[in-house]
Amino acid sequence: MPLIVNLRHLEENSLALKGELPPEELDLDLRDDLVRAEKPLQYDLEAQLVDHELLVRGHLRLPLQCVCVRCLKAFEIQLELKRWTQLLPLTGEEQVSVTGDCVDLTPFVREDILLEFPQHPLCEADCRGLPKTSVGKIKQPSNAGQSAEKASAWAALDKLKLKH
Repeated sequence: MPLIVNLRHLEENSLALKGELPPEELDLDLRDDLVRAEKPLQYDLEAQLVDHELLVRGHLRLPLQCVCVRCLKAFEIQLELKRWTQLLPLTGEEQVSVTGDCVDLTPFVREDILLEFPQHPLCEADCRGLPKTSVGKIKQPSNAGQSAEKASAWAALDKLKLKH
């Protein structure tokens, strides 16, 4: 169920909204194997009418399952928006969509959550990456007595007889 505010409930007092929003409802459409949202978004918000605008503020928290870009270790981080605030106009050119007497806050939450996603998640700030191994290292030729000049890439070019 999306995060919806009924404007009629706000005519006299502010409204406290507290609960969870499943990740499917956020519709994050992530195409990133390094960051996934598998657990619900937790919200603790207060909504009120201010003139002809809807003011919503509070706290958003979403646990993210990540893979470190350096060492490929899986870890979890808490994405938190501690002082999340939205001032949504109810009239004018930039007014929000009102269906019946309700405003859906889900698109605004989704946008701000996506802006806070880690671009290059690290398990630790000083992660050293994958351990060094001998895989992929260049082996020395068996005839180690051969000069470095002949073993170099330029040696083949030096053999060419080019006219000036």
